[in-house]
Amino acid sequence: MSENKTVRFIITRQDSPDAAPYQEEFELAYRPNMNVISALMEIRRNPVNKSGNKTTPINWDMNCLEEVCGACSMVINGKPRQSCTALVDQLEQPIRLEPMRTFPVVRDLQVDRSRMFDSLKKVKAWIPIDGTYDLGPGPRMPERKRQWAYELSKCMTCGVCLEACPNVNSKSNFIGPAPLSQVRLFNAHPTGEMNKPERLQEIMGDGGLANCGNSQNCVQSCPKGIPLTTSIAALNRDTTIQAFRNFFGSDQA
Repeated sequence: MSENKTVRFIITRQDSPDAAPYQEEFELAYRPNMNVISALMEIRRNPVNKSGNKTTPINWDMNCLEEVCGACSMVINGKPRQSCTALVDQLEQPIRLEPMRTFPVVRDLQVDRSRMFDSLKKVKAWIPIDGTYDLGPGPRMPERKRQWAYELSKCMTCGVCLEACPNVNSKSNFIGPAPLSQVRLFNAHPTGEMNKPERLQEIMGDGGLANCGNSQNCVQSCPKGIPLTTSIAALNRDTTIQAFRNFFGSDQA
């Protein structure tokens, strides 16, 4: 049966960042266990649309092909997700592929995710260790804390949660759920905690926690099931305590 079965794709394309988007339809022979990435690779090998006209290969980002790198994010049938784990058998046809519109489109399905990476820089989403000398072993993290912190560390900066969030758009400077969750992760680290007030201060301003509308789209769309709304709730508590410390000048909670 699979010899005669075909798969239809309607792909939103854009030749350059300033060009107008348009749709192009493709039809491919069905193969068992086919995913969206393998279909795009097939189109790249033979870029001929459904009308039989030769066209340009589709542009998209990919790397690991096993839902680790987060590069292959796109909107599939109206839902932002990873294309490497989107199986054709589980998708309604025609399968519609679009770029994530939260980020500027570079070409076709390829987008510029600099907005998210700039936000991670803004909140210092790393553990700063200055110097090249041996500092010795760092403090140990309690096992209970390590278990929930590990869940936050699964973030692959795919941008899906930002695409799903209605508060992240071209008219808002909201940093989005992923950077906020990383603030909680690095504040929980025994060494990263040294910069906790600095990170909290950053998300207390414009574009930070106050811009979250609590729609909870982020936690529903996250491919890794990261408890993003739990992190946001915890950060609301932390920033409230930080605000009291700023006002009273006290180191005590």
